[in-house]
Amino acid sequence: MGREPGIVRTYLRVGTLFELQYRVNFFLQLVQSLVALGTAVAVIALVFSYTDDLAGWSPYELLVIVGVHVLLGGVIRAFIQPSMQRLMEDIREGTFDHVLVKPADAQLLASVQQFSIWQLVDVVVGAAVIAVAVANLDTGLGPLDAGAFALTLVLGAVTIYCFWLLITVGAFWIVRMEFVAELFNGLYQAGRWPVTIYPAWLQIGFTVLIPLAFAITVPAEALTGRLGGTMVLAALGFTAAIVAVTRWAWRRGLRRYDGASA
Repeated sequence: MGREPGIVRTYLRVGTLFELQYRVNFFLQLVQSLVALGTAVAVIALVFSYTDDLAGWSPYELLVIVGVHVLLGGVIRAFIQPSMQRLMEDIREGTFDHVLVKPADAQLLASVQQFSIWQLVDVVVGAAVIAVAVANLDTGLGPLDAGAFALTLVLGAVTIYCFWLLITVGAFWIVRMEFVAELFNGLYQAGRWPVTIYPAWLQIGFTVLIPLAFAITVPAEALTGRLGGTMVLAALGFTAAIVAVTRWAWRRGLRRYDGASA
């Protein structure tokens, strides 16, 4: 276990050096992030031009949701999605052997083999939006609220990683899985709104099948004074369960991999 942090740092350093060759991508990503944010804020303004609250959420509380959505989206596109897409390609082309022969955990290596540094612009933008929204809230937030937010945000990132990996390991059984990225990106947009505004059946789907509730709504609830201890425990339990299921699915998938050396 002692080698894992060093392996992760090495991959991140190499990936950063590669991405820094294309610095114009920073400005492109910044423009894209600001346009997406402006669109989200305009939609919120339009909604609240007809109502004073949305399912009990005020404008600035919804802005917290938007901030968490943007921030976590940056984490996904920077660290999770690039490696998952690379993993799908390696499995399909039979080139995953170069990961399996390395003297380290294959799941760890597959999860950090590629990332996009410029997507971290969304993390900064999302954090700024959260700060502005919280500063305009009437709810007094204490250290416990901040701690609960940090904890649930990390748990949310882990659940999204596991969700991505669970879908990606389907490539061990199904050859063509390229549609997954577009499918996930489309579904992820639903997370810009609290899951409580959706019908009951969608709330269940966005909590259990696609964990947008634990990934986005729950951290936002910590900053808006809505989060209780029971939900924190539920987030911990759900994360532990999905991590275990993901590890099991990963090992089952590896048994089906033939590879170029088979």
